[in-house]
Amino acid sequence: MSAQQMTPDITLYQFQLCPFCHKVRAALELKGVPYQQIEVAPGNKKELPALPEGAPRKVPVLQAGDQLLWDSTTILTQIDELAPRAEVKLGLAEGGHSDETLSFEDWVDDELMPALPTVIYDTWGNAMRAAQITARESNFGAWEAFKVRVGGSLIMKLIVKRILKRKGRTDGHSWLAECLDRAEEALGEKPFVTGEAPTIADAALHGAFKCVEEFPVFEQIRSRPTLIAWFDRVQAIRG
Repeated sequence: MSAQQMTPDITLYQFQLCPFCHKVRAALELKGVPYQQIEVAPGNKKELPALPEGAPRKVPVLQAGDQLLWDSTTILTQIDELAPRAEVKLGLAEGGHSDETLSFEDWVDDELMPALPTVIYDTWGNAMRAAQITARESNFGAWEAFKVRVGGSLIMKLIVKRILKRKGRTDGHSWLAECLDRAEEALGEKPFVTGEAPTIADAALHGAFKCVEEFPVFEQIRSRPTLIAWFDRVQAIRG
C-alpha cells in the first residue's frame, strides 16, 4: 500500500502571508503529503472548521481525517504520526525530536517569525503589495478582497509597531539581519539545520523564508550563500 493511501485526507486552513502557515506547508511538502489548502479570511475566519471549546480561532488549523490540530508547533511535532508511511521523517530516525531541533524550531517562532512582519510591512508600498498578494491567493468575494487590500495594510502597520515595542526593537531590518546571522551559524557547513537530513527545524526556517520570497527583503537571504544554498536544497525536496 502506498504512502499516499496510508495518509488520511489532509486539509490545511491557512492565511497566505502567515509564516506559521508556511512552515506547516513546508513540512507537508517535505514529506510529500498531498493536502487541500483553504484560504481563511483574516477578519471573520468563517472558513475555519468547528473547533473544540478553548481552541483559538486562528490559523493554521490542520484537519487529518476526523482529527483537528492547531498551533503550528503541535502540527509539526505530530506530522510524522499523521503520515507514518511517508518516505521523509522530520523527527529522528527513532521517531522523536532532538533538543537541538525543538530549540531551533522554538527560536524560529519566537524571534524570526515576529521579525518578518516588520520588514514585510515596513513601507506603505510593501504593505500594499502584501495586501495584493493576499487578495490574489484567496477566493474571497470582491468586498472581502477590498477590505483586505485597504484595511489589512493599515492594521498590519499598527501591529508592526506593537511587535517592535514588545521586543524592544526600533528597526526591523537590523533585527532580521541578526536572525539571518543566527540561521547561518546554526547551518554551518551542514546540509540541513541539525544534520544530514531535514527535520521540523528546516520546515520552520524554510516556511519563514518562503513567506517573504516575493518581497524585496528576500534579497537579504539571497545575498548569503550559505542560506540560499540551503533554501534551494530544501525547495528541491519540497518540489
